[in-house]
Amino acid sequence: MVQIKRICCIGAGYVGGPTCSVIAQMCPEITVTVVDVNEDRIKAWNSDSLPIFEPGLQEVVESCRGVNLFFSTDVDDAIKEADLVFISVNTPTKTFGIGKGRAADLKYIEACARRIADVSNGCKIVVEKSTVPVRAAESIRRIFNANTRSSLNFQVLSNPEFLAEGTAISDLKNPDRVLIGGDETPEGQRAIEALRSIYEHWVPKTKIITTNTWSSELSKLAANAFLAQRISSINSISALCEVTGADVEEVAHAIGTDKRIGSNFLKASVGFGGSCFQKDVLNLVYLCEALNLPEVARYWQQVIEINDYQRRRFSSRIIGCLFNTVTDKKIALLGFAFKKNTGDTRESSSIYISKYLMDEGARLHVYDPKVKKEQIIQDLSHPTISEDDPDRVSGLVTISTDPYEACENAHAIVICTEWDMFKELDYERICKAMLKPAFIFDGRRILDSLYDKLQNMGFQVETIGKRISQKIPFTVNNDIAKVDLQAPPTKKSKS
Repeated sequence: MVQIKRICCIGAGYVGGPTCSVIAQMCPEITVTVVDVNEDRIKAWNSDSLPIFEPGLQEVVESCRGVNLFFSTDVDDAIKEADLVFISVNTPTKTFGIGKGRAADLKYIEACARRIADVSNGCKIVVEKSTVPVRAAESIRRIFNANTRSSLNFQVLSNPEFLAEGTAISDLKNPDRVLIGGDETPEGQRAIEALRSIYEHWVPKTKIITTNTWSSELSKLAANAFLAQRISSINSISALCEVTGADVEEVAHAIGTDKRIGSNFLKASVGFGGSCFQKDVLNLVYLCEALNLPEVARYWQQVIEINDYQRRRFSSRIIGCLFNTVTDKKIALLGFAFKKNTGDTRESSSIYISKYLMDEGARLHVYDPKVKKEQIIQDLSHPTISEDDPDRVSGLVTISTDPYEACENAHAIVICTEWDMFKELDYERICKAMLKPAFIFDGRRILDSLYDKLQNMGFQVETIGKRISQKIPFTVNNDIAKVDLQAPPTKKSKS
């Protein structure tokens, strides 16, 4: 069996950094080097302020950094010295050309493959860790085969990650499964066994699944598509609950007790976000279309459309409750990360809710305990969000460093991320400092146990998947709400 003594990971992001840090901690005899062309990111990995927030990550990194875990910008040397190379670079959705808006852009994967082929000698195992479309490994192999030399021998494996941000370290140390896909040739099987031996340092053999490469790649896409589907399913039911008087939390509990269904991923909210779900579902849609499976493509496309609908529906409800106008009204947006316990904002529902409210001229005061001001401004200044008018962000968005400051003199509070600290705020103090009527829009159902208390304080409470009897009667203009649901709120004309 091939013995792995040195590992190189190309890409020091949300996957490569935590994954290789745990491997280094669990395999002290293996030298692990994480490389990236982004010098600032590598400097951060070598500092006390890591570039990403993940519970437990700091302790893992500090336990082995400088011992058998290294972060470097010297990509070529790390590749040359490695027995095994992880490719953990970004695979964003294409923004132009064939497959725009759906297909994965593999330019970084291709660049890695070419660089590995260019600088390598001897035998190497190359592992695709990034989320990639089915048959991406074949593309990597073709690049290797076209650039082969007598001194080179490559084996390509698929080893997709199944991490959830916020629990990534726990997921890595106690995984549900580790999936390894490779060729069914003797050489391919030896490569699989070499990678398996690394994980066997801490993962039970029964949890390590081996397949062919194509099954491994498709399993990753399918897993994320199924999880996204569950969220869109319960969110679709939340809309029905709000007009019938049912409570989506009670419905989710009732169906989740069925062992055939289970309770995970049945939490209604403002919609799913993160780097994987939308990208992977769209990738699956494109794959089905390319393989002439239009009915299957339409099925999975609906998962994305329900997610978009949930965001628009929630935004329209905010506007409707605030007397059908939010122009020049201060609205406190609590939470910008796509979920708690992470600073990641990629595809966060907060971005889209902010867009829809900015389209109506609202003045947003955003607070998040882990997302940096620069990241929030960057996300909201993207042309698709700012309507090619980044100046409106500076005019309409204020980043607050304190939740009480964000809520002072606000017309409404909008909870977009389920940070635990938002359950413990002094809402009586907040209510006194807000304009009346004071609204709370709980987009994450984290204040369920406080609704009666909040209403007694004087709040008008609105939430996902439940119709709350208001202490102060108020009727939303349903005609306006219905119009708003058909499309994102229209852009305000400049004066």
